[in-house]
Amino acid sequence: MKSIVVDLYISPDKYKKLYQGLAQNVYTRATDGRSVQFPAHILQPFLLSDGIKGRFRINFDDRGKYLGIEKVS
Repeated sequence: MKSIVVDLYISPDKYKKLYQGLAQNVYTRATDGRSVQFPAHILQPFLLSDGIKGRFRINFDDRGKYLGIEKVS
């Protein structure tokens, strides 16, 4: 299994735009410097009143298919 680690802070207002469909993907940089994009909806379980904060590991198979996401700190 392969993974990418990203550090995120998404304010509640920005996530609301994602949730409303004004934007569908999150664009960020992985901790190893790679540019990554992924669907915003995978972050929904981590949404708190102050937004989404933390380091996350996104797991995918050898063909690049999404397998899951977990908060690592």
